[in-house]
Amino acid sequence: MSYRTLIRLRRLSQILFLALFLYLLLKTEAPQSLRIAAGDIRLPYPVSIFLEADPLVALVNALSSGALYKGLLWSLVIILPTLLLGRFFCGWICPLGTLNHWVSSWRSQRKRGLRRIESNRYKSWQRLKYYLLAAVLAAALVGSGLAGWLDPICLTFRSLALAVHPTASYAANAVVESLQASRNRIIYFISIALDFLFRQLFVGFKQPYFRQGFLLGIIFIIILALNLRITRFWCRALCPLGALLGWLSRWAIFGLEKQHAQCGDCNRCLLDCQGGDDPIPGARWRQSECHLCLNCAAGCPEAGLRFRFFPNRSSTAAGANLERRHLVAGLSAGLIAVPLLRATPGLRVENDPRLVRPPGALSEKDFLARCIRCGECMKVCPNNALHPALTQAGLEGLWTPVLIPRIGYCEPSCTLCGQVCPTGAIWEFSAAEKGWIGEQNAGEQRPIRIGTAFFDRGRCLPWAMATECIVCEEWCPTSPKAIYLRPTQVSGPDGVARTVRQPYVNPDLCVGCGACEFACPVKDRPAIYVTSISESRSETNQIRLPERRTDQLPDGWLSTRPRRTFDPGGLYKYMDGAAEKYIQAGVRQLTVGEYQYLQRLEVTAEIYLMSDPEGASAIYNSEPETGSLPLKVGDAGRLYASSLVFRRGPYLVRLIAYQSDPEAGRALTELARYWDAQLARR
Repeated sequence: MSYRTLIRLRRLSQILFLALFLYLLLKTEAPQSLRIAAGDIRLPYPVSIFLEADPLVALVNALSSGALYKGLLWSLVIILPTLLLGRFFCGWICPLGTLNHWVSSWRSQRKRGLRRIESNRYKSWQRLKYYLLAAVLAAALVGSGLAGWLDPICLTFRSLALAVHPTASYAANAVVESLQASRNRIIYFISIALDFLFRQLFVGFKQPYFRQGFLLGIIFIIILALNLRITRFWCRALCPLGALLGWLSRWAIFGLEKQHAQCGDCNRCLLDCQGGDDPIPGARWRQSECHLCLNCAAGCPEAGLRFRFFPNRSSTAAGANLERRHLVAGLSAGLIAVPLLRATPGLRVENDPRLVRPPGALSEKDFLARCIRCGECMKVCPNNALHPALTQAGLEGLWTPVLIPRIGYCEPSCTLCGQVCPTGAIWEFSAAEKGWIGEQNAGEQRPIRIGTAFFDRGRCLPWAMATECIVCEEWCPTSPKAIYLRPTQVSGPDGVARTVRQPYVNPDLCVGCGACEFACPVKDRPAIYVTSISESRSETNQIRLPERRTDQLPDGWLSTRPRRTFDPGGLYKYMDGAAEKYIQAGVRQLTVGEYQYLQRLEVTAEIYLMSDPEGASAIYNSEPETGSLPLKVGDAGRLYASSLVFRRGPYLVRLIAYQSDPEAGRALTELARYWDAQLARR
């Protein structure tokens, strides 16, 4: 097969994968039947497959969380061929690489003649991407997913979904509306046809708006515009995924073989070189920089360049030839940046009560470790409620999702953000687990809460102006409603007494969906607003003091350290290999508390929240019955010599004593009944 044919195949591959990427991006949207569906609605397409196949996302997720989230094993589809062929992904698949390649093909004054040839020679600044890779991997080691800022798949999806697509939708709607205003019948029918076409292709029934859209769009335009000066500048100098694949490609058995004797020094091999990898004879070919575009071999008039398996490597530089001090500087920058960002006053997330995360989000520390700022959850949100954060979550949380209720509220039946999240920063929950539809107290599990609503009585019409308004109560989706009304006798501006129904919030029923704030008729600054207080994912960000939220421990017991929580991935840090059994049974969260009884008995309490009662029952039944006594606590319980286990609904509780004590059985039973009472309220 000739190189010209291979180049045609490469171009076809680039077009097909870019088209697939754009198609899946457009399909990352809520179906119109979402609000009337009785059960869970699932997207029919694997919209996050590009992110799940991203090796950098998989590596960063594994380093930051200590586990590899489901779906990220798709990255092996890229890693294994790279070990054999080299950076084929960059030249044949990557959507940002394809866009950069296309823009690079535009001729500019700075890329003509000898300047074009010289610009495609290898430059030492191309090593910068390896130092950036070292920095983001070091940041992942200390628990931060900062790689999402620079990862090309995340960057492309975020830019297209949050900036380009809303802009294109707005422009298309403007064109259609202007044509529909025409009195010419032909133009009017053309507008109807265009409206149908646009809605089938990319325009939704609701115009999306995203905060930071302008900033994201400008950054994306700059990345593309740099190609007019230097071919694929982003890919050569800044892309950390390209650096990772370049490092893996040093072991590739496929590469370029140069025939120096056949070279006529025409330099045509440099005219269209995409990677700046020095394919010319007389220079060492940089295997880690080559995108396998094959332009050099196809353009050589003397057939002096050949790509083959097991080539002669006498003229090949397999590695990137990094400088140790720069590599250490990159690693140090990543290690220092995260604690510096978290310690800087004004950047701590506790400072912003409006930091309302999507339902199903992990605790803030784990969320920032897993979130790659891709924008999938924001794109799929049916009410345009999720937006990229700017300062709400500190600088470390830049472009992570935050709920803006004034723009949109969280749909009660929607579970799409958990479905599309590729890393588990938002765990995949069901409508039943979310618990916003039907009676809240119908089951044993409490609903997911993302915040609590508060009234500004100085702006609320019934409170401040004696004007009847029950919009917030009408919009409240919970059952029973979290907003209730009390008829109150008040005096109006004319001094005449009248009865006005004044609204109140029941904090035990409010889930923080934001529908009340969205619908509030006080348009400039709403009279009711939502903050993140009482969110389910945090034990400390609560509206009540701990002693009012829970009963006192039994006499003689005291807590020796704050409770710790682990998501499914974090179980491996807590219990090593034993975590697999719990993950297979559907564990959602593990809470660990440490207690002391009369200063002589130390006990660890492990509270596992499973996805359903069947999961808790499966783990309970796997416990040995030998040497145990049945115990009437929860749904079922067993008491051993120095431990106790019981289950209640979706919870499994294990109490472990570390000293032998004749009072251990009685003490463990007291602590078990305490925890049983706590779980009964959830």
